[in-house]
Amino acid sequence: MLNFELYNPTKLVFGKGQIDKLPTLIPQNAKILLAYGGGSIFKNGVYNQVHESLKGFEVIEFGGIEANPHFETLIKAVAIIKERKIDFILAVGGGSVIDGVKFLSAATHFEGDMMDILKKRILFKDPSQVVPFGTVLTLPATGSEMNSGSVITIEATQEKLDFGGSALFPKFSICDPTVIVSLPKRQIQNGIIDAYTHVLEQYLTYPHEGYLQDRISEGILQTLIEVGPKVVENPTDYALASNYMWCCTMALNGLIQKGVPSDWATHMIGHELTAMYGIDHARTLAIIGPNLYRVMFETKKQKLAQYGKRIFNLSGTEDEIAREAIHKTVAFFHTMGMQTKLSECTKDFDKTADFIVNRFEERGWKALGEKQNITLDKVKQIVERSY
Repeated sequence: MLNFELYNPTKLVFGKGQIDKLPTLIPQNAKILLAYGGGSIFKNGVYNQVHESLKGFEVIEFGGIEANPHFETLIKAVAIIKERKIDFILAVGGGSVIDGVKFLSAATHFEGDMMDILKKRILFKDPSQVVPFGTVLTLPATGSEMNSGSVITIEATQEKLDFGGSALFPKFSICDPTVIVSLPKRQIQNGIIDAYTHVLEQYLTYPHEGYLQDRISEGILQTLIEVGPKVVENPTDYALASNYMWCCTMALNGLIQKGVPSDWATHMIGHELTAMYGIDHARTLAIIGPNLYRVMFETKKQKLAQYGKRIFNLSGTEDEIAREAIHKTVAFFHTMGMQTKLSECTKDFDKTADFIVNRFEERGWKALGEKQNITLDKVKQIVERSY
């Protein structure tokens, strides 16, 4: 097992009715910026619950954070935080709102060009550098409620870039599974596949000695396969909803990646598809992931075979099991309403591979994956195979 450090200070408050605990979680006399997205919290009752819980606090609201939070929108909120002397931020929404709030937290006291936070992937490690924040999760998917990473879109250049640091963990996150009742089916489908692919990025690498990490990863995958199709049709079932939400958090709170290799090339390529075409993040992962496994088959086949045996109970030669595991993964994605070809999502795709390769080359991203063997030539093959 590789050496590692595990640090996760987020207090997770999970279950029904936990929004009522907000007044005990936010510092007394805090001046709060309440940040949210497109207004779904008004329809599902979460806004009223939060508003009621925050009586007695001074609250300034900032809405309109996009599904892929835009740098251009967020800098407007930074100006409000500075002007109104906000000292606590509350994100009420899904991963995009939470990611946006992480940027607000980091950018408020940042000295210099705020664009550098993204372009230079600055790490924020000192808590005094950031504005403290908490979250009320309304859409399980990204795990952003219990990690310190963030992905932000620069609309002007159609770029989707990540940053983070140990100072950017939420102080607390309230996770009430009953909020999924009002979600559209598409968003629940996306959440399942987002979490599933998060696990695969940390699991489908090569054999190692992190036995427990593998077993935890496999447990999350098996649970998502079991509850995924059911929770889309029955979001009022609390057992399904709670297991779905907990899987999403566990998939990316840092636990399963400690001491083991991880990939993340699927995400890096998928982000470009979202930035270019506006395709839902999870759906870009369903397009790219299987084709990355096909192009990098020789590198990944041992772990693909383990995955096939343990998750899908497959038998045969190593090559047969590994190839069928990819097929089974695609079949699950289809069951969850995913398209797995770029041509099913956009007609203007013929130059996509060259565009992404050129962009990666400009950034110096020339060796991706757990073995740094996903070269730009491989990236091109992966994207072209995804057409």
